Parts: sequence; C-alpha cells; structure tokens
Amino acid sequence: MRRLEVAHIYYPNEDLPFPLLCFPSSYLPLRRSATSSFDGFLLFSRGVVRGQTAESLKEHIPKKCEPYYKEWDRKRSDHHCKEPEFGSIPAESWKWVLAPLILYAFERVLRFWRSCQKVVVTKVVKHPSKVLELQMYMKGFSMEVGQYVFLNCPSVSHWEWHPFTLTSAPEENFFSVHIRAAGDWTESLIDTFEQQKPKTPRIKVDGPFGTASEDVFQYEVAMLVGAGIGVTPFASILKSIWYKLQHADQKLKTKKIYFYWICRDTGSFGWFNDLLASLEQEMEASGKAGFLSYHLFLTGWSSSMVGHAALNVDKATDVVTGLRQKTSFGRPMWSNEFSAVAAAHPRSVVGVFLCGPGPLAKSLQNCCYQHSSLDPRKVQFYFNKENF
Repeated sequence: MRRLEVAHIYYPNEDLPFPLLCFPSSYLPLRRSATSSFDGFLLFSRGVVRGQTAESLKEHIPKKCEPYYKEWDRKRSDHHCKEPEFGSIPAESWKWVLAPLILYAFERVLRFWRSCQKVVVTKVVKHPSKVLELQMYMKGFSMEVGQYVFLNCPSVSHWEWHPFTLTSAPEENFFSVHIRAAGDWTESLIDTFEQQKPKTPRIKVDGPFGTASEDVFQYEVAMLVGAGIGVTPFASILKSIWYKLQHADQKLKTKKIYFYWICRDTGSFGWFNDLLASLEQEMEASGKAGFLSYHLFLTGWSSSMVGHAALNVDKATDVVTGLRQKTSFGRPMWSNEFSAVAAAHPRSVVGVFLCGPGPLAKSLQNCCYQHSSLDPRKVQFYFNKENF
C-alpha cells in the first residue's frame, strides 16, 4: 500500500484527506458553477496528490510505522522508522481517457464530414407569427418521425449550430424544419431569407438525431401534446400517418391517436392548418374517421373572440381555424382527458408524448401516474417528453 500526501501535508490516517477533495467535486451547486475548474483540477494538476517513494518504503513500512508516528526519526526509538519521503505518482489517467477521447474524436470528424455535405434549399415558406419553413434536400439523408437536426448558416454565424425538429415525413423526398423567431440567431436567419437575395443563403446540416417521439408507432394508443412551436415533431408524425393511410400500411400498429395543440395566438394554428385539413379528408375517404382525434386550445383570447365563436357555434367549421374541430378557449383539463382515454381503452398501453415546457411536463407525468392501473393487464400510461 502506498501512502499518499495531499498538498505536501502528511496525514497518518490516509482516509482523512480524501473527503477534502471529494466533497467540493460532489457538491452539485459548486460543481455546476465551476465545472471547468474541477475538470482542470482533476485531469491536469500535478504534485497535488503524491505517493511515498520506493526508497522510502524500504525504510518506512506504513503498516508497521503508522502507530508510532510520534517517534519517527528518533535515534533512541525501538522501531527505527524514518520520516517518509514523497514524490509525484506517475500519470496513469491517460489509460482511462484514451478510448473515450478516440471515440469523441471520431464522432467530431464524422459530424464535420456530414456538415460539409451539399444541402439544397428547395423551398422557403413564410408562415404567420414570424415562422419560417425551410424545405431542403441532401443526398443520402434518411430520417424517422420526430427526429431533429442541427443547422448552421455561415451568413449569420460560422460557429453557431442550433437544433430544430424535422417537420417532414420519412416518406417525403425532402426534409423540412419550421423556425420561429426566438432570439438573435433565429431572427437574423429569418431576415437573411426574407431579403430576397439572388443567391439563396447556404445552410449546413448535421444529423438527424433521435428523440423519444420515434417510438410513437410502437403504441396502440398515443397521446400527442404540443405547445406552440412544440407541435413540430408531431407534424412529422401526422404527415407520416397521412402517407400510411394512403398506402394502407398493414404494419401500422397504432389504432388511435389523440392530438392536443395548445397555442397563445390564432396565427400559430396557420402553420399546419392544411395538414390537419388533409388528414380530415383522407381519414374520411379511407373509412378511418375515428383514427385521429385532435383538440386545439387557444390560451390567448378575448371576450369578443369568445362571443364571436359562440354566435357561430352551429357552423360546420370553426371560425378560428376553418377546420371541422372546434377550438377550445383556455387550457385542457388534463385529468378529464386522461380519464376519458382510460375509459375508452381500458386494456391498452398508451404512449404520452410531449414537446413543451417543463411545468406542462410535470402535470402530464403526474397524470400518467395517477391514471395508470395497478393491474398490469389494464390501461398503462407511459410518459415521453421533449422539453424546450
């Protein structure tokens, strides 16, 4: 056993100094506020942790001399224990970090290679509420529903990469993203495409990367909850459903989908109005009108808007969206929604998918726990989330 010294101070009890080093690095608030400092301390500090030299071990046997530390180097001592000498321990950390570093370097090279592939922007669509849709093509690009990519626009910034959920379906011959103005980079990107330059700004793409939404078709029943621009992964899912219904896909395991879209303003519903209208027509034509049940909730409303909707309640289409499904004003009563789904599917496994803020995620997770049966043969709710 080699005795250790910390900060050039010798401790007879070798277990004593380690809490002094371990506690600061294990204390979560301190570690979060100084992550780089701790990484540098642990990986690159030399001489802070030292061990007893081989020569000293011959004249000072730790187990033998430890009880008599007060008599070290005394000439009249019966134990003949000299003061221990310490030196730096040879670095061995490279053995543990070499393999991860190789994998990390390979991953960075792969991502760099992918980002250098040519991307063609085939279509640019401006949506309400300052949302920009980019439809793109890249050779060899393959995706699944709900996945996301990192985008870079050298015209805006050479170094900034931002994640965006894919809104296209795997069955389409292009991939698309919807970008909402929510910061300096997104606003600059939208302004760059709105300037109508002769040459379309260059876009770099890295991805796609997987998310929890990929598993939606593994459930017989699925509840999709999108808040604002958080509807984007579900746009991909709904588009894919439209294609599967058109081609009568026999491998489709999902029998029922409940879709909830919560928005602050009416303009947001315009992003995917055409998609929902097409789904309504396709499901009715294919005899599967009950396959998709969708609910739209408007949280930013006025009394005049509600009054106008009440006067036109008997119309076949909604006055806000123009769809057959009426828009609800306010937020969903999630307990009632989960109770209704549990009653309609008493022996099903229900996948709950969210793309939205943290507080909404907590509410849905609690509902999943509360409405799942203790009997595994009865209804079970499984929560999957993507926070923004």
